[in-house]
Amino acid sequence: MLRRSRMLETEDYAPQRAEMVEKQLRRRGIEDPSVLAAMLAVPRHEFVPQELRTKAYDDMPLPIGGGQTISQPYIVAAMTSALRLQSTDRALEIGTGCGFQAAVLSLLAEEVLTIELRPELASAASQKLTSLGYNNVHVHCGDGTLGLPEFAPFDAILVAAAAPASPEPLLAELAEGGRMIIPIGDADNQDLRLIEKHAGAFSIKILEGCRFVPLVGHHAWQKPPQR
Repeated sequence: MLRRSRMLETEDYAPQRAEMVEKQLRRRGIEDPSVLAAMLAVPRHEFVPQELRTKAYDDMPLPIGGGQTISQPYIVAAMTSALRLQSTDRALEIGTGCGFQAAVLSLLAEEVLTIELRPELASAASQKLTSLGYNNVHVHCGDGTLGLPEFAPFDAILVAAAAPASPEPLLAELAEGGRMIIPIGDADNQDLRLIEKHAGAFSIKILEGCRFVPLVGHHAWQKPPQR
């Protein structure tokens, strides 16, 4: 009964998802049909607090607790699109949060591993992803700046928090031809950067300005910087 109620609720939000994809994504330059399809398919309202569900498809980030946020839909789609995921790719996400970004990635990649520093968020995201059937996502709790060397290399790495510089362990865990998308900057202003690895060397492309919560860990901020 609960699962049927959730399915009905998901259908209730279908018009909002379609409007989000058309107005916030397609009209702002997101063209990859697989990314648009994934954003249309994932029930974003399931990943936000109950009291914020009516705002789930609005053009803004939303708080999810612990000082963390679920990113604006456009940013989720833009970062995902930049990675150019293939169905055989193994992807690593840093900063699981509520699990929404991992769910989107899971529809495009073969396997998604995701790391969350805060145990309560990691546990909640794992339960949510499992309950919704995203079985190719594996949630780990720990310092995301260290990556998961025991599972490396990764074809794609998405960092969903801002760092002062690209963490060296994550660069080391990129496969040849791999792509990493990461916001780099200070506490208030960052640039979204696409880093690609070819012949052991890294190229960097600055995509657009952005603003994320800080990435806390051994190879980033030791504690959240003051704003």
